[in-house]
Amino acid sequence: MLRRAVLQTFRQGLAQSFFKRYAVSLTETTVTHQPIETSDEAGERTVPTQKTGDESGNTVVVAPPEFRFIYPEFLPDPAMERRNRLREKLERMDMLQRRSVIEIPEFYTGSIMAVTVADANSPNKFARFVGICIQRGGSGLRAWFILRNVVDKQGVEILYEMYCPLIQKIEVLRLERRLDESLLYLRDALPEYSTFPMDMEPERRLNNSVVPINPLKVKLRPRPWLERWERQNLQGVEDLNLPQRFYDRAEKVAKPWEKYDLMLHYRKTIPAEEQEKIFAEVHSQLQQQELKRKLRRRRGSDNEY
Repeated sequence: MLRRAVLQTFRQGLAQSFFKRYAVSLTETTVTHQPIETSDEAGERTVPTQKTGDESGNTVVVAPPEFRFIYPEFLPDPAMERRNRLREKLERMDMLQRRSVIEIPEFYTGSIMAVTVADANSPNKFARFVGICIQRGGSGLRAWFILRNVVDKQGVEILYEMYCPLIQKIEVLRLERRLDESLLYLRDALPEYSTFPMDMEPERRLNNSVVPINPLKVKLRPRPWLERWERQNLQGVEDLNLPQRFYDRAEKVAKPWEKYDLMLHYRKTIPAEEQEKIFAEVHSQLQQQELKRKLRRRRGSDNEY
């Protein structure tokens, strides 16, 4: 009985100390500056900066939460067997150095883009390709994206390495998102969903406008397909009009329990604390580069005037 009473009092003391520390941490961490969105003369959206006060009273710059969607390539590969802290640090430095040379704009899967690369075999020594981004992936210097377009009734896809030194210019002609993270089903869709003119002009966005989500639902051609699209939870595809047996098989091979597997999600993602450290390290460098670009544009406009 005495041992049980001692254990009970010890547990109560631990619980009280935990709640006291939690309450103190909540009161000490206060926001000193509210995020404010600003826009420059060109109408571009500037990402707000959040500053919080730590225990020592120093201001700590915290990157906005949307950075993990705008710059996902700065996050390392979550596979533990591929992690290397020193290599990841050096890669981020190289990526920032490359971004100081060439401007890599914000884009998402579904955005219409134009990429110009150096080509020694071309008469103009460079080649430009326009297409829709159907997939984006990779981390670090191995980040990549795929553009698709239909040229002369033939589907053409090009995979670009985002930090390849051959890339001369990356343009976003229409910034938008789609209902799905991957648009590989456009390979089995009608050609008009992947056809874009090579001389397409960029669309101007409003100041501080939110990235729109295109609710377009594409229509696939009749089977056979490259993949079993009925087994994937696709939101941007019209009704497939398949016999019921295809949906029954898809239900048998489905794994609905994976969305409740916490360890599976943990192994596929980077912890939030580590993401904050990485983006806080990158945020200041990106801000300096953006300021330098604005100064160059103003100087160029003044010279033209």
